[in-house]
Amino acid sequence: MLPPVRLNGTPLKVVREFKYLGHWVTASLKDDIDVERERRALAVRSNMLIRRFARCTSNVKITLFKAYCQSFYTCSLWINFTQKTYSALRVQYNNAFRMLLGLPRYCSASGMFAEARTDGFHAIMRKRVASLVRRVRGSANSLLATVADRVDGAFWQYWSSLHAHNNRDRILHYKIK
Repeated sequence: MLPPVRLNGTPLKVVREFKYLGHWVTASLKDDIDVERERRALAVRSNMLIRRFARCTSNVKITLFKAYCQSFYTCSLWINFTQKTYSALRVQYNNAFRMLLGLPRYCSASGMFAEARTDGFHAIMRKRVASLVRRVRGSANSLLATVADRVDGAFWQYWSSLHAHNNRDRILHYKIK
């Protein structure tokens, strides 16, 4: 049990989770709730595109998909989530693209993104994390510089795992072929 915390004499309420600037923060520091928030938001945006732009050309659809379905707000902050939750988001992303372009349900995800010259899910995630790393490392803020220099921290371990996971998948892909 935590002792009561007060701010200017006003007791602060202890909560298990709260939304801060659109990102869900939990007492357990797990990101599953926020990943699921993004999965649902992606479903809403992609369904809107599919309904409203069904008669447009593929190039228009791809441009709209890039604009509306690749943002993944705060995804560069995700470091503690279950594979099931993360996979559900990846599948939602792949299926949204398939449905928007009218592609068969079981076509190759990597093939469809390559043919459309569009980033796949893992490429988007790597780019978002790389962007955050670049901004943290380039910051004049001394606290952020300290975080950037800690290569043994959770953030850097996650960054490394993104690259190791992708390389492992690429190696497995080539071995199967």
